[in-house]
Amino acid sequence: MVITRETDYALRILRVLLDGQLHTVGQIVQQELIPQAFAYKILKKMDKSGLVEVVRGASGGCRLAADLSQISLFDLMAAMGERSSLSACMDPQFQCPWRAGRGGCHVHHNLLAIQQKLDDELRAHSLLQILTG
Repeated sequence: MVITRETDYALRILRVLLDGQLHTVGQIVQQELIPQAFAYKILKKMDKSGLVEVVRGASGGCRLAADLSQISLFDLMAAMGERSSLSACMDPQFQCPWRAGRGGCHVHHNLLAIQQKLDDELRAHSLLQILTG
């Protein structure tokens, strides 16, 4: 699976925040049917990455802080700490005994090419395009 539940929930949160208004977490979870514990965790990551602004206090909430026309799905996945790797061998830290023992691997080479195309496609679509059609 390329898009995890966390990224899916992040997209739903951003859909609510598209209007530029301040929304409480309660409003967001009710409207988008997201578990509240997930919402807090996701909002914290999006606040840290500059996608949303979290306003604390009695009249607090959160609002959109970034121009979603300039942010890709690839960027959102990175903000959520996700990587769209096709295989564990795509990770630079992965120690492959096959490649180490034979000096290369056609499977790895071909998966890298596919991975690049996938990453390019994820970068090609802004969050605004995805959320508004």
